[in-house]
Amino acid sequence: MRLEVESRPLKDIAVIVPELYQDDRGFFMETYRADQFRELGLPIDFVQDNHSRSVKGVLRGLHFQWDPPMGKLMRVPFGSAFLVAVDLRKDSPTLGRWAGVECSAENRRQVWAPAGFARGFCVLSDAAEIQYKCTGMYNGKAESGILWNDPAIGINWPVTDPILSEKDTRARTLADWLASPESNFFVSHSAAGSGTGFGLAV
Repeated sequence: MRLEVESRPLKDIAVIVPELYQDDRGFFMETYRADQFRELGLPIDFVQDNHSRSVKGVLRGLHFQWDPPMGKLMRVPFGSAFLVAVDLRKDSPTLGRWAGVECSAENRRQVWAPAGFARGFCVLSDAAEIQYKCTGMYNGKAESGILWNDPAIGINWPVTDPILSEKDTRARTLADWLASPESNFFVSHSAAGSGTGFGLAV
């Protein structure tokens, strides 16, 4: 069964849709295959799987980790959610730009966002479950967050009054992050794209 890259927003993000086999008994799909990920230029060395459940209106993010660097492959096996990634890499031509993708159990979309991106989501259905495959193991001493509504980024969230954790309400701005020494952990040598404030909703 094939895994298709539907789009590549900000060049380094990938929206992936697995092929589905379905009949009157139900369905089957392969959500990850190392051989096909390698062919598509995507990572294959995932070391941790996470699974969360949230109710409608919950917004989690924007989270990231710099040591070890953590990329995430995110999918929504139950419900629907708006998944967002923001480029934090200081030398990237897409620094501060964001991509947002509605993912659901029905559309089967998965979003790969490499290390150097902050990630978050808000729940659109009554409840939603999010699964992540991570390229780094969690380290609470080297993780942080960017404020969900930082005007310097300008994410067009489909919710105006989200349910937030106390930690997320106190997250730093993009400017604060870029002024910190830890921001030097994230670099990119991509030559594609330019500008700020970009959003992709698909």
